[in-house]
Amino acid sequence: MQRCIRKEFELKEKNELTACRRKTSIGGQALMEGIMMRGPKMTAMAVRNTKGEIVVEEFETTTKKRPAFCRWPIIRGVIGYIDTMKLGYKCLMRSAELSGLEDVVEEKPKKKKGKRGVEETVEAPANEAPTTEVEETAQENSQEQKDETAGEKKEDKVSAWMMGLISVLSVVLGFGLAIGLFILLPTFLYGLVAPYVEGNNLVINSIWKSAIEGVLKVVLLVGYMAAISLMKDIRRTYMFHGAEHKTIFCYEAGLPLTVENVRLQKRFHPRCGTSFLILMLLVSIFISFFIDPISAAISGEVLPLGWRVLVKFALLPIIVGIGYELIKFAGRHDNLLTRIISLPGVWLQHLTVFEPDDGMIECAIIAVERVIPDDGSDNW
Repeated sequence: MQRCIRKEFELKEKNELTACRRKTSIGGQALMEGIMMRGPKMTAMAVRNTKGEIVVEEFETTTKKRPAFCRWPIIRGVIGYIDTMKLGYKCLMRSAELSGLEDVVEEKPKKKKGKRGVEETVEAPANEAPTTEVEETAQENSQEQKDETAGEKKEDKVSAWMMGLISVLSVVLGFGLAIGLFILLPTFLYGLVAPYVEGNNLVINSIWKSAIEGVLKVVLLVGYMAAISLMKDIRRTYMFHGAEHKTIFCYEAGLPLTVENVRLQKRFHPRCGTSFLILMLLVSIFISFFIDPISAAISGEVLPLGWRVLVKFALLPIIVGIGYELIKFAGRHDNLLTRIISLPGVWLQHLTVFEPDDGMIECAIIAVERVIPDDGSDNW
């Protein structure tokens, strides 16, 4: 009897904890051994290093002054997507350094200011700061220090240039992989089965083409997500992803940000990047149904393969913009329509969002606390 009452109490408490009382614009990203959270005024990274300490870096959220049309629907989505990709990639590379996963990072932590903002180590001993030995003969060592400083600056410039080059190449390769997997490969695979499904009706053929290519895109995306989730490091990053979601839910519920409260929250969030990805894919599939019929209505024939691929490229900004508006709408509202919109993303999050451990939750809590504005400007 006592066991049943206790179980009922725990379920009631869990339901109360997951009841959202606010909607926030604060969002984040799972990093290597940490979390990045972005608020309207501040952005913070909390990364656990090889010593088990949580290293925190925070800096102002940059909001460039842009023309009014940049805030129009669809357009704002494209700009927001580009900004998010740039910030996310930058933070991901930085987290690899802070966590000790990059061989190029030395044992001595570097204090960075300016654009990077403030860096600190949480729960570190008081004597953890970099030491500077007392000079017995200052005049003898001053020239050596100048030479070392000049050498370090030169190395930093070379390192920054190399990291910039690597970043550009990584982005190019990433886009190339995405284009190859989700645009060129489905089109190529459809070409193999086209002789067996196409007839004399152009409209019916275009429907078959869009439907089969759409199914192939979804299968490729799910297969890709499932495959990389088997990798040990990726699974750990996906656990941090779960910590990010749970902490946001806890904050939206108006509860104290404690490990116990966060642990009880749901791990699937409607504003997740995974949801955005599948929404973009579904929007692209929907739009593709109209490419050939419109072409046939204008010119009397469907587009050749090359032109069809180019049209898909040209439509990418529109697809990104529509996906952004859908994910934003789903994040702000909770009704039957938004639950339907969020359903594919929530389903796919089973492959990209895992249950975190308490240490990961601690990182997420610290990152969120650093970006919560005092004036409530994050409320939606």
